[in-house]
Amino acid sequence: MSSRSLLQVSTNRAQEANARAGQDREGLVSGLTGAAGGRPYRWAYRVNMSEATTPEESPDFDAMTRDIAEVPAVEVIVTVAVNLMSAAAVKLGLTEDGDEHKDLDEARKLVHALAGLMDASATEISSFHAAPLRDGLKSLQLAFREASVVADEPGQGPGEKYTGPVYG
Repeated sequence: MSSRSLLQVSTNRAQEANARAGQDREGLVSGLTGAAGGRPYRWAYRVNMSEATTPEESPDFDAMTRDIAEVPAVEVIVTVAVNLMSAAAVKLGLTEDGDEHKDLDEARKLVHALAGLMDASATEISSFHAAPLRDGLKSLQLAFREASVVADEPGQGPGEKYTGPVYG
């Protein structure tokens, strides 16, 4: 099966995501990207649909898909890093909803995963891409330290195994 046939847009998922989030100008693009242990796994990211105001004016999602074989590795790495950052920010309570989604245990896992990705990909992505990601990681680590009731020892915070101790 070609990689193009594995990448399909789920408009139902986009509509469900919009209904859950109360958003009418964003959609969720998702696709089947491979198999882990014989089971398929999915990816998803939001796309801006600012020009679409009604379902009849929705963009052609099929035209918005890209063959995964054409996506450069750096773009995939940066996209994953940005998704980890966004999820960590939500779990740290740094969004408009604040404490509604705050979960420091989940945030620790996400920040740690981001730090691991950054450490592993440091030689693979240029400093043009890496510098803002490192800054974002440090900001999340500092935000975690501020949000924690009991502070971790220096070097023991999320991701500090990879980055070393983070000080404000």
